[in-house]
Amino acid sequence: MVSTSLMRIVSPCWKPSVEGENSSNGGDAAGRAEGLLWYKDSGQHVNGEFSMAVIQANNLLEDYSQLESGPMSSVDPSPQGTFVGVYDGHGGPEAARFVNERLFENIKTIHGAEFTSESNGMSADVINKAFLATEEEFLSLVKNQWLQKPQIASVGACCLVGVVCSGVLYIANAGDSRAVLGRLERAFKEIKAVQLSYEHNASIESVREELHSLHPDDPHIVVLKNKVWRVKGLIQISRSIGDAYLKRAEYNREPLLAKFRLPEPFNKPILKAEPTILVQKLYPEDQFLIFASDGLWEHLSNQEAVDFVHSCPRNGVARKLLKAALREAAKKREMRYSDLKKIDRGVRRHFHDDITVIVLFLDSNLVSRSSFRGPLISIKGGYGVSGNGNT
Repeated sequence: MVSTSLMRIVSPCWKPSVEGENSSNGGDAAGRAEGLLWYKDSGQHVNGEFSMAVIQANNLLEDYSQLESGPMSSVDPSPQGTFVGVYDGHGGPEAARFVNERLFENIKTIHGAEFTSESNGMSADVINKAFLATEEEFLSLVKNQWLQKPQIASVGACCLVGVVCSGVLYIANAGDSRAVLGRLERAFKEIKAVQLSYEHNASIESVREELHSLHPDDPHIVVLKNKVWRVKGLIQISRSIGDAYLKRAEYNREPLLAKFRLPEPFNKPILKAEPTILVQKLYPEDQFLIFASDGLWEHLSNQEAVDFVHSCPRNGVARKLLKAALREAAKKREMRYSDLKKIDRGVRRHFHDDITVIVLFLDSNLVSRSSFRGPLISIKGGYGVSGNGNT
């Protein structure tokens, strides 16, 4: 029995599309931008098909993303795989843009340095080291720009990564983006949502407990401010790449803006860059993965998103899922979706966040073949929208 609320969310799947309705192959190879919307409706990766979409709300787009398919290492022979990254920036786009350029390159390099014929694949250690290497590179950039551009110390990015390699799935997360698996429950003929990522947001009690355990001498490590839990009363997330002002005390002083400066110095990092990593084997029942920044999950539940993807034609499904979230955002404000679409960037942020969605379909016949040399793909999401610094 399909619920009324699900029918409301899924029904736009089967209506004629306005944006990109003729893009049967997702438009051009690098995706297509239309105003505040960017999308790549469909494409082929080593392990199946994919669909991507981004909508801008901030004056400058702070969400960056990428999909890389092919060799996962800088050495040859390299195992073939698919890499997905969703980077949700805050305070500005600089950190998310930097991660978009460097994290996968670091994974390939570290993987190459540690690659052996015995392991023949990715590892959680490689991904963790790549996160930390990218963090150090960005902090070096902050050091070089700090005096001329102190705002760079308050810029950061939540980083969600997924890797499918040699039949194994790796999910790494620092921040509050989310990865959800759609798994077919054959006995019940239903699709089940399985959340794969662990979120680092101070609104979650276990995150507050972790912060208290890491900073036992600081009674103000988390503060309830305007009904929202924040780390040091400043930021909701406890892990990120960037946010140098909460990692190194040397950047928590003038000329940084007063609103970011703490009254007391600190002697160890308040935020962490290490991701939480999940590693699990993929099975034929595992149908698809949804990677999205928190802007999507503010409006749709895990199960609603999974049911939507399962019910829709694959072509353009990321764009349609994003639009389903926007329809819910409009409904919460008692307005029509058609009116929400007319609101320009900047003002739009009062109604919803920048949102990135990547749907990765898993073909079990391809997932199990680590040596399969599928198409080489490298796509950066959001390039070309009206408020992107790379336009």
